[in-house]
Amino acid sequence: MNATISFIEAILVDLPTIRDHQLAMTTMQRQTLVIVRLRCSDGMEGLGEATTIGGLSYGDESPEGIKLAIDTYLAPALIGIDATNVNAAMQRLAKVARGNRFAKSAVETALLDAQAKRLGVPLVTMLGGAVRSTLPVLWTLASGDTARDIEEAETMLAEGRHNTFKLKIGRRSVREDVDHVSAIKRALGNRARITVDVNQAWSEVEAATGIAMLESAGVDLIEQPIPRENPRALARLAAKFVVPLMADEAVCGAEDAMELARLAAADVFALKIAKSGGIHAMLRTAAVGDAAGIQLYGGTMLEGSVGTIAAAHGFCSLPQLSWGTELLGPLLLKDDVVTTRPTYRDFSLHLPEGPGLGLTLDQDKLDFYRRDRDRIAVSGFRAI
Repeated sequence: MNATISFIEAILVDLPTIRDHQLAMTTMQRQTLVIVRLRCSDGMEGLGEATTIGGLSYGDESPEGIKLAIDTYLAPALIGIDATNVNAAMQRLAKVARGNRFAKSAVETALLDAQAKRLGVPLVTMLGGAVRSTLPVLWTLASGDTARDIEEAETMLAEGRHNTFKLKIGRRSVREDVDHVSAIKRALGNRARITVDVNQAWSEVEAATGIAMLESAGVDLIEQPIPRENPRALARLAAKFVVPLMADEAVCGAEDAMELARLAAADVFALKIAKSGGIHAMLRTAAVGDAAGIQLYGGTMLEGSVGTIAAAHGFCSLPQLSWGTELLGPLLLKDDVVTTRPTYRDFSLHLPEGPGLGLTLDQDKLDFYRRDRDRIAVSGFRAI
């Protein structure tokens, strides 16, 4: 054993967004990250991140709950064990805590980052290597205002930053949402792909009506139109329409993927390292989808740079990623806690060079944006 885990810290970080971001379940004006810092006995440090959307409005874990789980259960279970054996560490966490996938994902990323730095290789090398160094990235049009969304899309196209756009719908009536999407599709024409995310907001009956109209409007992909608890209804909808349907909230792990594949309930799987429980767990889910002939898409929890780049390393290792990615999180934030933010150009995210994640923490910004900064300022304490 060359190095042991000596310290793990989970830090709540509140960052402002560039604009209001509307989803079916909430509207965001800021994003809360849980930044994980892991220190090893050989002086090596690793970074991880867990981020969810809108507190508990999206799923079962909140930023505050993630920090509590790490501080109280996950971190104590890892202190003193071999820092170089990531699989053994994650197996231990599986025995210590059920679920808590977001928290486990952040810890796994920190372990992988530290070990890759120790070996002097990019994190993706530890996953078998990259089959691509760039990832297509869409942009979410989520203001809810049709004219504003069209203007924003035109700007992105002109700058060469994005040529695929996702619309968050489900807050208004089906007809209002379809009219909004249709107007944007007409304005952009064949210059851009248009996808929609309903975030589980429709019933099966509403979805049947809405999907038919969206298909006629030329929408390219429809994400999670109905609640995740009803995969058989999703299968009925998938059999009825030509437009591809994507499962997101309905597919967390490989077991979900197997059931959806058995039911033929989705044409596309949205992969996310956080909801899977880590990069390796995401790769298991991707393998099931790939084997079943289901296309893959790299999803996001609107993470900051650490979580986004962690996901990018995983997605760059996948044999197929037919629908690109949604790794736009850092672009939605006014600021971040790394010294150099990710590079976006030519409609793609470029994987950083360098060992580990390829990122360096900005200590001053971390101190400024961390939620407990007043306590830190008073005590003069820096954990790492």
